[in-house]
Amino acid sequence: MLSRVITVSDRCAAGVGEDRSGPAVVAAVAAAGYEVSLVVVPDGEESVRTALREALDAGAHLVITTGGTGVGPRDRTPEGTRPVLDRLLPGVAELLRARGIEHSAHAALSRGLVGVVDASDGVGGALVANLPGSPNAAREGTEVLLPLVRHVLDQLAGGDH
Repeated sequence: MLSRVITVSDRCAAGVGEDRSGPAVVAAVAAAGYEVSLVVVPDGEESVRTALREALDAGAHLVITTGGTGVGPRDRTPEGTRPVLDRLLPGVAELLRARGIEHSAHAALSRGLVGVVDASDGVGGALVANLPGSPNAAREGTEVLLPLVRHVLDQLAGGDH
């Protein structure tokens, strides 16, 4: 299954910061047996929306963003993600925050979304999740998501409960 990790960071996109969260997520997704690629985009609503649409157009069924979920002036990942999603999975986003709070109270500040893009025109659906930019938080979030992926995708394809 094709998947994509999108690091959202002005500093990493400009080459002045090291992307540590994206590679951490890529390693976890690859270890779970998925084909995965990584792209880095600057913060901002439009850059996120464009990167998500490109990933989906390329056939990704799992798309994980890392970064841009906080309350900083350029943290607009959820705003770029919401228009791409057909349905939200608020319980999964709540689970990600709850798991993160076990390690850091800052996890409560994450505004990350999780949702699905429905299958259409013979193209399978996708699970999309926003994770924080902290390498530890991104890795922990990926551990929460991976056990859910196959079931979500099966449901999107019309599978039974």
